[in-house]
Amino acid sequence: MALRPLHTETAASLADLTRRGDVTCVEVIEAHLARIEAVNPAVNAATVVLAEPALAAARAADALPADRRGPLHGVPFTVKENIDCLGSPTTHGLPALRGALPYADAPTVARLRAAGAIPIARSNLSELAMRLCTDNPLRGATRNPWDARLTAGGSSGGDAVAVATGMAPLGLGNDMGGSLRIPAHCAGVASLKPTTGRVPHAASLPPQDYGLASQLMLAHGPMARSVADLRLALGVLAGRDARDPRSVDAPLRGPAARTAGLVRHLPGTPPATAAAIARAGDALRAAGWDVEEVDPPELDLLEAVWIALVAADVAAVLPAMRPFLSAPLIGHLERLMRLDPGLPPHRVHVERSRLARRWSGLFADHAVLVGPTWTQPVWPVDADLDPATGVDLLRATTRFIFPGSALGLPVVTLPLGVDDGLPTTVQIYADLWREDAALDAAAALEAAPTLPLDPRGLRRSG
Repeated sequence: MALRPLHTETAASLADLTRRGDVTCVEVIEAHLARIEAVNPAVNAATVVLAEPALAAARAADALPADRRGPLHGVPFTVKENIDCLGSPTTHGLPALRGALPYADAPTVARLRAAGAIPIARSNLSELAMRLCTDNPLRGATRNPWDARLTAGGSSGGDAVAVATGMAPLGLGNDMGGSLRIPAHCAGVASLKPTTGRVPHAASLPPQDYGLASQLMLAHGPMARSVADLRLALGVLAGRDARDPRSVDAPLRGPAARTAGLVRHLPGTPPATAAAIARAGDALRAAGWDVEEVDPPELDLLEAVWIALVAADVAAVLPAMRPFLSAPLIGHLERLMRLDPGLPPHRVHVERSRLARRWSGLFADHAVLVGPTWTQPVWPVDADLDPATGVDLLRATTRFIFPGSALGLPVVTLPLGVDDGLPTTVQIYADLWREDAALDAAAALEAAPTLPLDPRGLRRSG
């Protein structure tokens, strides 16, 4: 049977092909290794290529009987370098950790392996995952495949670019301040930031315990080129793990969702994004949803809560970390820490609780909210480091990122076309534990899975 190039297939379609025996897992891995060799030099998304262990895992997978082939049988995936993956270092982008080999897989990596998926490469990230540009002194910069002059986002930029260019159909990253959603927007792929606690996080290397900001806001999740792949990955990744006492088992399905709020008028929203949100409303209405415009409440206070939580954690660890960080990152963090959230420490958690109640009430009337990912155009590489304008640019760009971060809400980022040579995306928010509602809305909006991008131009591959 005639097949498209294997690197253009989705995770779900690859798993179907390998389970049926139409192609072998070795063929799938070889095709993606060839794609990495062809495109990675242009973008620097994959930092360590796991060719030999991936091929060994593929040969073992091909030897499995049909009844032992999992839902992601033979599917390659990338792993961000702050997530433990046995046999390769967890560097966080720091030269001091270039040899930091973990003792065990992170729960997310272990679950993907158990489902039949195969790690094919480690992926780049911003230094200590603390910037919205993907660059670090150990691995260098990841370049945006649409326009190398523009940021690839961060901190999970390596995974986003790898998925966008066909190096793997799935990428494994994390998000505490937009780190899944922002690079997905910049690269034009889909991502899912689950409810905090839906997907477990644990490390085998110190620090194994994190500050309060990470405990309340950090979420691990997938990137992909189709909504179906996000849903498939979530079903594998979700659920309690004893190594993460905050993780929970919770149903993956709730009551049918058919009400949506459109967030169209946030300051700075690019015209192409506003038009995409309007098209999304039309598409949801055509699919039988009730749709109306809404104004998301108290975004400035959500930003203040996020800043207060993160600044407290950074202030606690920065003195000890200074010798291991680059001067540009130290300056960036110091500028962020000088921000005054206008919120006394004793009010941070009180306000966070009140805001959670208010947004829960909003979701009682609107199962999902559809709005912008960034409220500014994608900006040039390193614009965030400008001492005079960088912090203001970050704040103007991320107005609609903070609800998902500060409240731990689930969010899908979905590409909805290309405008003037760059991808346009929306964010789809849902209430806590209602990833299914956000995914259902995304599925209603998705025209077709995104094909990989050739980073040497705007020609689609396949």
